[in-house]
Amino acid sequence: MFDILLYLFESYFDLGSYPDHDKLSQKLSAAGFEEDDINQALVWLSGLQQLTQAKYPASINKSGFRLYSEYEQQRISSEALHFVRFWEHNKFISPIEREMIIDRAVALDRENLQLDKVKLIMLMVLWSQHDELDPMLIEDLLTPTGTTPLH
Repeated sequence: MFDILLYLFESYFDLGSYPDHDKLSQKLSAAGFEEDDINQALVWLSGLQQLTQAKYPASINKSGFRLYSEYEQQRISSEALHFVRFWEHNKFISPIEREMIIDRAVALDRENLQLDKVKLIMLMVLWSQHDELDPMLIEDLLTPTGTTPLH
Protein backbone atom coordinates (compact mmCIF):
# COMPACT_ATOMS: atom_id res chain seq x y z
CA MET A 1 0.00 0.00 0.00
CA PHE A 2 2.82 2.42 0.74
CA ASP A 3 4.08 2.05 -2.82
CA ILE A 4 0.66 3.23 -3.96
CA LEU A 5 0.77 6.28 -1.69
CA LEU A 6 4.19 7.22 -2.98
CA TYR A 7 3.03 6.67 -6.57
CA LEU A 8 0.02 8.94 -5.98
CA PHE A 9 2.15 11.70 -4.53
CA GLU A 10 4.73 11.52 -7.32
CA SER A 11 2.10 11.27 -10.07
CA TYR A 12 -0.46 13.80 -8.87
CA PHE A 13 1.36 16.29 -6.62
CA ASP A 14 1.60 18.95 -9.33
CA LEU A 15 -2.12 18.54 -10.10
CA GLY A 16 -3.08 19.14 -6.47
CA SER A 17 -5.14 15.97 -6.04
CA TYR A 18 -5.72 12.53 -7.48
CA PRO A 19 -8.70 11.29 -9.55
CA ASP A 20 -11.92 9.88 -8.07
CA HIS A 21 -11.76 6.35 -6.71
CA ASP A 22 -13.06 4.56 -9.82
CA LYS A 23 -10.58 6.22 -12.17
CA LEU A 24 -7.82 5.92 -9.60
CA SER A 25 -8.48 2.21 -9.17
CA GLN A 26 -8.22 1.70 -12.94
CA LYS A 27 -5.01 3.74 -13.17
CA LEU A 28 -3.42 1.88 -10.27
CA SER A 29 -4.41 -1.47 -11.74
CA ALA A 30 -2.95 -0.43 -15.11
CA ALA A 31 0.25 0.62 -13.31
CA GLY A 32 0.59 -2.95 -12.03
CA PHE A 33 -0.53 -2.67 -8.41
CA GLU A 34 -2.27 -5.64 -6.77
CA GLU A 35 -6.04 -5.47 -6.26
CA ASP A 36 -5.80 -6.00 -2.48
CA ASP A 37 -3.27 -3.18 -2.13
CA ILE A 38 -5.43 -0.90 -4.29
CA ASN A 39 -8.52 -1.60 -2.17
CA GLN A 40 -6.60 -1.03 1.07
CA ALA A 41 -5.17 2.24 -0.26
CA LEU A 42 -8.60 3.46 -1.42
CA VAL A 43 -10.13 2.76 1.99
CA TRP A 44 -7.22 4.54 3.68
CA LEU A 45 -7.54 7.52 1.31
CA SER A 46 -11.29 7.72 2.02
CA GLY A 47 -10.46 8.06 5.69
CA LEU A 48 -7.91 10.74 4.86
CA GLN A 49 -10.46 12.70 2.82
CA GLN A 50 -12.84 12.70 5.78
CA LEU A 51 -10.26 14.34 8.04
CA THR A 52 -10.70 18.08 8.27
CA GLN A 53 -9.35 20.55 10.78
CA ALA A 54 -12.96 21.46 11.66
CA LYS A 55 -13.52 17.92 13.02
CA TYR A 56 -11.04 18.57 15.81
CA PRO A 57 -11.58 20.97 18.71
CA ALA A 58 -9.51 24.14 18.37
CA SER A 59 -8.40 23.62 21.98
CA ILE A 60 -6.02 20.90 20.73
CA ASN A 61 -3.80 23.68 19.36
CA LYS A 62 -3.51 25.15 22.86
CA SER A 63 -3.07 21.90 24.74
CA GLY A 64 0.08 20.78 26.47
CA PHE A 65 2.19 17.70 25.96
CA ARG A 66 0.58 14.82 24.07
CA LEU A 67 0.71 11.43 25.77
CA TYR A 68 0.35 8.46 23.46
CA SER A 69 -1.85 5.55 24.48
CA GLU A 70 -0.41 2.07 24.78
CA TYR A 71 -2.33 1.13 21.63
CA GLU A 72 -0.75 4.00 19.66
CA GLN A 73 2.69 3.07 20.98
CA GLN A 74 2.17 -0.50 19.79
CA ARG A 75 1.14 0.68 16.34
CA ILE A 76 3.79 3.37 15.79
CA SER A 77 7.50 2.89 16.50
CA SER A 78 9.10 5.05 19.18
CA GLU A 79 11.41 6.53 16.53
CA ALA A 80 8.41 7.60 14.44
CA LEU A 81 6.58 9.06 17.45
CA HIS A 82 9.73 10.99 18.35
CA PHE A 83 9.87 12.34 14.77
CA VAL A 84 6.23 13.46 14.97
CA ARG A 85 6.95 15.19 18.32
CA PHE A 86 10.00 16.88 16.82
CA TRP A 87 8.01 18.20 13.85
CA GLU A 88 5.24 19.47 16.08
CA HIS A 89 7.67 21.08 18.54
CA ASN A 90 9.37 22.90 15.65
CA LYS A 91 6.00 23.98 14.23
CA PHE A 92 6.31 22.06 10.96
CA ILE A 93 2.95 20.52 11.83
CA SER A 94 0.14 21.74 14.06
CA PRO A 95 -1.27 19.67 16.93
CA ILE A 96 -4.36 18.99 14.80
CA GLU A 97 -2.17 17.73 11.93
CA ARG A 98 -0.35 15.54 14.49
CA GLU A 99 -3.71 14.01 15.42
CA MET A 100 -4.53 13.43 11.76
CA ILE A 101 -1.16 11.71 11.25
CA ILE A 102 -1.71 9.50 14.29
CA ASP A 103 -5.24 8.70 13.08
CA ARG A 104 -4.02 7.59 9.66
CA ALA A 105 -1.08 5.62 11.09
CA VAL A 106 -3.28 3.75 13.57
CA ALA A 107 -5.90 3.14 10.86
CA LEU A 108 -3.45 0.79 9.15
CA ASP A 109 -3.71 -1.57 12.14
CA ARG A 110 -0.07 -2.62 11.89
CA GLU A 111 2.41 -3.23 14.67
CA ASN A 112 5.45 -0.98 15.15
CA LEU A 113 5.02 1.20 12.05
CA GLN A 114 8.50 2.38 11.12
CA LEU A 115 9.65 5.95 10.54
CA ASP A 116 9.80 5.79 6.72
CA LYS A 117 6.16 4.67 6.61
CA VAL A 118 5.06 7.37 9.07
CA LYS A 119 6.94 9.99 7.07
CA LEU A 120 4.94 8.97 3.99
CA ILE A 121 1.72 9.17 6.03
CA MET A 122 2.78 12.66 7.18
CA LEU A 123 3.38 13.67 3.59
CA MET A 124 -0.06 12.47 2.51
CA VAL A 125 -1.78 14.22 5.44
CA LEU A 126 0.04 17.49 4.78
CA TRP A 127 -0.68 17.24 1.06
CA SER A 128 -4.38 16.81 1.82
CA GLN A 129 -4.39 19.84 4.15
CA HIS A 130 -2.27 22.42 2.34
CA ASP A 131 -2.44 24.10 -1.02
CA GLU A 132 1.35 24.25 -1.18
CA LEU A 133 4.06 22.33 0.62
CA ASP A 134 7.55 23.61 1.29
CA PRO A 135 9.97 21.70 -0.99
CA MET A 136 12.37 21.23 1.94
CA LEU A 137 9.65 19.52 3.97
CA ILE A 138 8.82 17.27 1.04
CA GLU A 139 12.48 16.36 0.63
CA ASP A 140 12.81 15.58 4.34
CA LEU A 141 9.75 13.34 4.28
CA LEU A 142 10.82 11.54 1.11
CA THR A 143 14.44 11.02 2.17
CA PRO A 144 14.85 7.46 3.47
CA THR A 145 15.91 7.13 7.09
CA GLY A 146 19.66 6.87 7.52
CA THR A 147 20.58 8.90 4.44
CA THR A 148 21.69 12.48 4.24
CA PRO A 149 19.68 14.89 2.06
CA LEU A 150 21.65 16.62 -0.69
CA HIS A 151 21.37 20.36 0.09
